[in-house]
Amino acid sequence: MDERKALDTQASALMLMLCVIWSLQQIAMKAIAGSMSPMLQIALRSGVAFCLVAALMRWRRERFDWSAWRAGLLIGVLFALEYLFVALALRHTSAGHTVVFLYTSPIFAAIGLHLKLPAERLSRVQWLGIGVAFGGIAYAFLGGTGGSGQVSLWGDLLALLGGASWGATTVAIRTTRLSVTAPNQTILYQLGGAFAWLLPAAVLTGQTLFVSTPLVWASLAYQTFVMSFFSLLVWFWLLRHYLASRLGVFAFLTPVLGVVLGVLILGEPLELPFVLGSLIVLLGVLTVTLHTAVADVFRRLTGAAA
Repeated sequence: MDERKALDTQASALMLMLCVIWSLQQIAMKAIAGSMSPMLQIALRSGVAFCLVAALMRWRRERFDWSAWRAGLLIGVLFALEYLFVALALRHTSAGHTVVFLYTSPIFAAIGLHLKLPAERLSRVQWLGIGVAFGGIAYAFLGGTGGSGQVSLWGDLLALLGGASWGATTVAIRTTRLSVTAPNQTILYQLGGAFAWLLPAAVLTGQTLFVSTPLVWASLAYQTFVMSFFSLLVWFWLLRHYLASRLGVFAFLTPVLGVVLGVLILGEPLELPFVLGSLIVLLGVLTVTLHTAVADVFRRLTGAAA
C-alpha cells in the first residue's frame, strides 16, 4: 500500500524553498562567471558533492550495488553533457533564458519514454502539449536577446540541448536497472560523471579562470552544500513521503522564479517575446505532465457544451 500523501503545509513550504534554491543555481554561476568559468564551477562543486554523498552513504551503511555500473556510466555521461550545455549557455545568454529552456526536459523525457516503454505511450492531449511547448520555444527564440543586448539564439539553443540531455537522463534511469537502485547511488553516478568529464573539458578548452574573491567562494559554497547536496537530500525525502506527481507540478515554479530573480539580482532585461514564449512553453509542459487532469477538464467542458 502506497503511504505517500498529498502536499500539506510542510511539504509546500519545503518545495517552495527548493524551487528558490534551484532557480538561483544559474544565477549563482552567472554572477561569478567573470571570476570563475561556469564549467570549472560545475566540475568542482560536483566533485565535492560526490564526496559528501559518499560519506553520507557510508555513515548510513548503505551498500553500493555494482550490478548497475553500465547504466551508471551512461547517466554520468548524460548528466555531464547536460551541465556542459548549461555552462556554455551561460556564456552566451542570460540566467533567466537558461533556466527556462533547461526546464523543457519533461518534454524530451516524455518523447523518449514513449519510444522506449509501451506503458508510457503519449496520449493525444500530451502530443498537443508537446506541440504547444515547441511552439512556445520557437516564439521565444524569435525575440531572444542576451543580458547585454547581444543575440542569444546560440545560448538559448545550448540551454535547450541541456534540457534534452536532462530528459535523456530521466529516460535512462527509468529504463535501466537504476529504476530500482537507491537514489543516493544514482546521485553518485551523476555527480561523479560531471566531475570526471567536465574538469578535463574545462582544462582542454581553456575554461580554468579562477579569481579568488569572497563572492566566488560564497557562490561555490552555495552551489556545493546547498544546491548539489542539501536540496537533493530534501527532494528525495519528499519523494519518499509525498506524491511525486504533486511535487513535480510544484517544481514548475523554478523557471518562473529563475526569470524573476535574474531580473532582480543580475538586472537581466525582460523581452516580451521571451516572456510570452516562456509562458506558452510552461503551459505545454504542464499539459504533458498533467495530461489526465487536462483531459478530464476537456471532457467536462465538451459535455457541458453538448
